[in-house]
Amino acid sequence: MKEEKNGKAAVLGLQHLLAMYAGAVAVPLLIGTGLNFNSEQMTYLISIDIFMCGVATLLQLTVNRFFGIGLPVVLGCAIQAVAPLIAIGSEKGVGAIYGSIIASGIFVVLIAGFFSKIKKLFPPLVTGTVITVIGLTLIPVAVTKMGGGDATAASFGDPESLLLAFVTIALIILIQVFGRGFLRSIAVLIGLVGGTTLAAILGHVSLAPVGEAMWFHVPQPFYFGTPTFDLSSIALMIVISIVSMVESTGVYFALGDITGQTVTEERLKKGYRAEGLAVILGGIFNTFPYTGFSQNVGLVQLSGIKTRRPIYFSAFFLIALGLLPKAGAIAQIIPEPVLGGGMLVMFGMVAMQGMRMLSKVNFANDKNLLIIAVSIGFGLGFNIMPSLFSKLPETLQMFTGNGIVMSSITAIVLNLLFNGLNGDEADSSEWAEASH
Repeated sequence: MKEEKNGKAAVLGLQHLLAMYAGAVAVPLLIGTGLNFNSEQMTYLISIDIFMCGVATLLQLTVNRFFGIGLPVVLGCAIQAVAPLIAIGSEKGVGAIYGSIIASGIFVVLIAGFFSKIKKLFPPLVTGTVITVIGLTLIPVAVTKMGGGDATAASFGDPESLLLAFVTIALIILIQVFGRGFLRSIAVLIGLVGGTTLAAILGHVSLAPVGEAMWFHVPQPFYFGTPTFDLSSIALMIVISIVSMVESTGVYFALGDITGQTVTEERLKKGYRAEGLAVILGGIFNTFPYTGFSQNVGLVQLSGIKTRRPIYFSAFFLIALGLLPKAGAIAQIIPEPVLGGGMLVMFGMVAMQGMRMLSKVNFANDKNLLIIAVSIGFGLGFNIMPSLFSKLPETLQMFTGNGIVMSSITAIVLNLLFNGLNGDEADSSEWAEASH
């Protein structure tokens, strides 16, 4: 009987791995290509990301007096960190990326107790606005990839590239419309596999990265070199970490609602600490910040699980997969247009998640409309035209040129100014609904 339970739990754990895989590898793929990493570096980046997703998930599953929320939560790389980390890496170097990640992880651990008490600063009005901006600012990245990845290249927008991108999108839509249950939860993964298969038929897939990758490797601390600690980069990542904590809060309340468990301030504190530890380890082993994956919340609801056992299996599967570089290298064979098609849908869904959270906002209050309008305007506008602030000191430009940061700060400040601490506050049930 015990073996049968373990067998079912293992299958459910595999489902969770498949549901989050496309989202998990998207972050290293985007950042690695944005920083022009070579094939060997990309293989390490993707493999260690998968490995650390498993480790980060284990930290949340393991409950002790210091950390662990003890809910069936899966952690993965935070998509909102993509644009800021590319900016940091391009301007300050790879060392500054990992220095800022380590510092932000320490910050999260230190403020965990305090943050569990001030979640009222981040009602759906604020979090919905920020997550909407995150999705919308990333969509141009996906569109560039749909055309081939380099907008200045003569081949950009080639008909075959467009065919691959739109076939991938069409597959995802078809699975979402006609698929049922678990099949729908892996629609993006199926779209990427289908698009890559078509690309292989057209001769656009190279298996060289898989052939060059090792069969097994051991994670190496500071693989990309010694971290450097740049203050402006650290401050930027701290803002992104706070956004991730807000997103995770929604995931925690949603899972608590589904599993019938009360998410207390003490549990929140332990959850934030586990997330902070995962971010610190991510910086040490040269991967990226972690947050609760909202796409797995729906799968928990679908499968009806109430225990952490299947998620333990998922974590162990991720760790094992991350030790096999050839498995990580497989993600590299996905052509840019196919990846762009999948990213367009995923980033669009991120924006829609934010809009869904905004649906909980009281729009009878005109001030709320103004807060959202100005915050989204700043977020999108400043991201498109960062040169607007070129006359300001370079340290300030790291913030003003990042739409996500400007949107976050604007939404928080205006909400406090117009609504105070009690206005538009969401209780745990609203958090749960907003995160589904």
